[in-house]
Amino acid sequence: MNASTLFPLTVAMVACICDLRSRRIPNVLTFGAALLALAAHLLFGGTAGVALSAEGWLLGLALFFPMFALGGLGAGDVKLLGAFGAWLGPSSIVFVAFYSTLVGGVIALIVALRNRYLARALRNIKFLATFWMTVGLKPVDGLTLADADAPRVAYAVPMLAGLLVTLWTR
Repeated sequence: MNASTLFPLTVAMVACICDLRSRRIPNVLTFGAALLALAAHLLFGGTAGVALSAEGWLLGLALFFPMFALGGLGAGDVKLLGAFGAWLGPSSIVFVAFYSTLVGGVIALIVALRNRYLARALRNIKFLATFWMTVGLKPVDGLTLADADAPRVAYAVPMLAGLLVTLWTR
């Protein structure tokens, strides 16, 4: 296992601990990991390496930003995916985002069932779809992380799973 896989795994585990304890992922972790990735890629890959790292970081941010903008993810989750992208590059970060989203959906379903929230969650999803098709994509009061009373998922956990699957399959 090399640094480009070991370091993101370590960051993901620390992020899980922070997210489970406080529902926050510290900036020092996400930005620190991204900066270290850029520096490592510059050191070992030169300008081409740092460019690939920067592309991965930007794509990681871009992939989860829409969910953040709509109030469904925290900023720490977006920055964490960006940090993974800085380490893994743009081609791998797409898979991390995809697998994280799949695992996150399964975990959200389990949490909703466990908290007897599934029927309400499905009504909310139907309402969001209708709202977005008629009004446009924007946050809906009462259905964002800031103000919803729904059970929550510490999203660093499915992101760790997405990272593991991606590293295992590449």
